[in-house]
Amino acid sequence: LDIGDFISVQGTIFKTKAGQKSLKVNDLTLASKSLRPIPSQWYGIQDEEEKLRKRYLDILLNPEIKDMFKKRAKFWNSIREFLIERDFIEVETPALENTPGGAEARPFITHHNALDLDVYLRISPELWLKRLMVAGYQKVFEIGRIFRNEGMDAEHLQDYTQMEFYWAYADYNDGMKMVEEMFKFIAQETFGKLKFKIKDFDIDLGKKWEIYDFTEIIKQRTNIDIAKTDVKEVEAKLRELGVEYDSHGFNLNRGIDNLWKFCRKNIAGPCFLINFPVMMEPLAKRSSKDKNIVERFQVIVAGSELGKGFSELNDPIDQLGRFNDQAKLREAGDEEAQMKDEDFVEALEYGMPPTCGFGMSE
Repeated sequence: LDIGDFISVQGTIFKTKAGQKSLKVNDLTLASKSLRPIPSQWYGIQDEEEKLRKRYLDILLNPEIKDMFKKRAKFWNSIREFLIERDFIEVETPALENTPGGAEARPFITHHNALDLDVYLRISPELWLKRLMVAGYQKVFEIGRIFRNEGMDAEHLQDYTQMEFYWAYADYNDGMKMVEEMFKFIAQETFGKLKFKIKDFDIDLGKKWEIYDFTEIIKQRTNIDIAKTDVKEVEAKLRELGVEYDSHGFNLNRGIDNLWKFCRKNIAGPCFLINFPVMMEPLAKRSSKDKNIVERFQVIVAGSELGKGFSELNDPIDQLGRFNDQAKLREAGDEEAQMKDEDFVEALEYGMPPTCGFGMSE
């Protein structure tokens, strides 16, 4: 027998003189034979890539990793519990689409053999869920897999789980209030606490969440006024700051987004970021106070974005115009710009109530 073998035994239970429960084995059967030696529990797997490729061994040898998966299950179950208690209905929407939408991301393409046509794996369930608002539902949410054919890092994978909810007759102010409550509930249910040490930050989800202005944060930290800048100035600033960026299809939107990613690293939070320019959010409603910004909010904790939401754009004329603007960006080489979805615009033409939406992923 070797470490890693599975055995089946029968016998008599007894206690040793030291009081240890033991089994006097009368019969032993080999249930499964280990043909490879399991790495030492003390040293584990040293190579990081091998850890991820052989995740099952990393879990077997590392109780903390095994516990993380249990916490993950608690995490998603707590979200379900929170929303269902507030009368949200869980739904499922298509993962294969003719026109991917709801986010700015490069999609995966596959082939539908029965219909003999190319289709896309969804990059977001947003436009389907908003169709349910048109259909008369008032509170819906979905938890499902999302696929984005773009870069990888510690915070981004090509396929992952995402939750989005949509709440009729609510706006982004209502959304911020409920999302703060939801994050506190999730943390308490999953970890049993509200205070965390994340990277170099001491995070307290229980304290009052601050609200930051997107334009002001970038101006304070880069001296760039995004309302008055151009793509050349932004690109020069990115080079000055040593920020890496993809030059393919580069435009002002992408440049400002890269500036923001540089700025966010030093924001501890928890906080909400608001007042994004219209050009950066084609699916959000314009602010009633300033038509150049949208009613969007983003959750920031320990320098990372943990979700975003907004008062949903329900004006079909404005939506079509913004889709046309996105189409121009795609024609200019921006493969992450959103595609024009005329079917969704038609749905809006039947009328969608004022709605708040929010999405988060892991």
